[in-house]
Order: sequence, then structure tokens, then C-alpha cells
Amino acid sequence: MLEAEKIKSNWERYREIVNTSFPARKDALNKMYDELEDRMVFMPASSMEHFHNAFSGGYVDHILRVIECAESLHFTWSSQGADMSGYTKEELLFAAMHHDLGKVGFPGEGNEVYQVETSDWHRKNQGKLYKTNANIPFAMVPDLSLWLLQEYGVKVSWNEYQSIKIHDGMYDEANKPYFVARSAQAKLKTNLPVILHHADHMASIIEYERWRNNKMGNPVAEKSKTQRSNAIKNLSENNPEVGTAIADIFSSFNLD
Repeated sequence: MLEAEKIKSNWERYREIVNTSFPARKDALNKMYDELEDRMVFMPASSMEHFHNAFSGGYVDHILRVIECAESLHFTWSSQGADMSGYTKEELLFAAMHHDLGKVGFPGEGNEVYQVETSDWHRKNQGKLYKTNANIPFAMVPDLSLWLLQEYGVKVSWNEYQSIKIHDGMYDEANKPYFVARSAQAKLKTNLPVILHHADHMASIIEYERWRNNKMGNPVAEKSKTQRSNAIKNLSENNPEVGTAIADIFSSFNLD
């Protein structure tokens, strides 16, 4: 669970990223977020307590964590010599921020995806804290994410489109041709979809572990962004054999 102040500060940080990272698209994005704000601020990231962030404010908290994981993974891949060209900082942040946008549902009152589960039996025996709104069309999350962006007139690059579309990796069978290429021509042209998939997976595991540890009575204090950034920089300083120092990547890619 998140305290009210944390929910508020998360949303303020979320909107700040929009205003500082997407200059050409911030007006259209802010229109969308203004209309969906009441829903987004308090919605969960999933429906089951043992999935990830199934609590009020969980969605925004999850998205912010995915953004940080994506940044960290970019640094790590770069330090190991991976070719990280072919996409921009803006594309990395945009894809991370909007990969799960479809969980918001459709515009309009009563068109949210997640609704509080009112069945005590399901809550107690299955850990199902939210149920899916039966009154809206079924849609896969990536498809609805991309539909919402076009509905509000937000232009999306091919790198962003592809990364959002296949961010579930091979958990979705339809994505297999992108990740199991049988020819050089069919291979992904950038590592952005892989980075986003791994970042989402990493964030989800961290969130599950936090739920598990809290349930067992062993809560783990979350490190601040500054502490996480310093840890990565210290890692680079203590490992001079790394070809491209992570500290240099921080300054060149300017993500910290």
C-alpha cells in the first residue's frame, strides 16, 4: 500500500516527466492525462495481490519503476558493448511510460478496466482484489495502449510502436516471430523492445518481492533514485576493466 503523500508525489513526478521529456507531444499527452487523471492516480497495476502493485496508486508507481529499470538496463547493456544506437532517449522514456497505458481503459466515465472486487470469497481465497470491467470491449493491453495514443492525437515513432506492441516478450505467443528470428533480416533492428521487456519484467519481480516480504513481515525499504544512481556509478568506478564506463554513459546519454 502507498501513503496518500506518495501517491501524490508519484503523480507529480509522472507529469513532470511528460513536460520535460516530450516537448513536441506534451500538449496532446497532457490533454489525455488531464481527462484520465482521476482514474490514473489511484488505479492499480494488476488485479491479483500476488501479481504486482495491486493497490491504489500501483499503476503510476509501476510505470515510474519501469522507467528507472529501463534507464539502468540501457547503462548496463552499453557498458558491456551492446549496440544501443538506433533509438533515442525520448523513445526509451516514451515506450517505458506508455507500455501499459491500455490498463487505463477507454475514455469516459465507467470505462475503467479495474474495478474493486466486492466478493469476499475471491478476495480471501484467490487474492483477487480487483475485477475486470465486463462492460467494456476486451482488448489486449498493448493494443489499447496504442489506440489511446492515437485517439488523443499523440504521434508515435516506429521504435516506440514496436516496443509497446511486443513489450510482453514471449509471454505473448504472437510476439514470437520478433524474438525468434530465423534470418538476419528478421532480427530486431534495435535493442529497445528487449530493454523494455526486461525493464517491465524486472519491475514486476521487484514489486512481487516487496509484496511477499511485507506479507511475511519483512518489509524492505525502497532505495531513493539518488541511491540507485550512486550504486551504478560506484560499480563503474570499482570496475575499470569495463570498456565504456557507466559513469560516462550517464553523462553522454544524460539520463540521470
